Amino acid sequence: MEHSNRPILLAVTGASGAIYSLKFMEILRDLGQEVHLIVSEAGKLVLRLEVEEGGYQAMIQMAYRVYRPDDLAAVPASGSSRWQAMVILPCTMGTLASIAHGFSQNLIHRAADCFLKEHRPLVLVPRETPLNRTHLRNMLLAQEAGALIYPAMPGFYSRPKDIDEMASLFVGKLIEFIGFRVDGLRVWDGKIDR
Repeated sequence: MEHSNRPILLAVTGASGAIYSLKFMEILRDLGQEVHLIVSEAGKLVLRLEVEEGGYQAMIQMAYRVYRPDDLAAVPASGSSRWQAMVILPCTMGTLASIAHGFSQNLIHRAADCFLKEHRPLVLVPRETPLNRTHLRNMLLAQEAGALIYPAMPGFYSRPKDIDEMASLFVGKLIEFIGFRVDGLRVWDGKIDR
């Protein structure tokens, strides 16, 4: 399995879907990929609500380095730092709006702004429904600025047995989207079992 010598920056915000961020860390750890982490206060709360009590601590232990969201002097706040990609998973609509409009209120926003200005891959994974017109406009603005919008919409063609398997399939596809190979990931092969 190939892996990058440049780290991945993962930001976790307060949208529902904390299981995705945990699976993202687990799969990349298993691939031997260095992942740096920023978790917002709301992201920590959602991790406690949606995942087992130790979900946040498990992520911290898997991360190569953890940054405080209020540390605007941290490495990700500089456009000169080198990364493979930044993924915001899950991405709140407030975070998406800040990025779309260039507001750097915390390290997550500032790092995303650096990725856009340096033309590096920035993947936003919103998990919100229904979407109002403001959400849609902000997604378009972020995409026009260079972000990749990758909504948390899992597929069901593999007939996942449980939430864990469903999350693993979605995250595996996301990890392949940013340039890695995930062994054993089931992809659509065009065959229909009857």
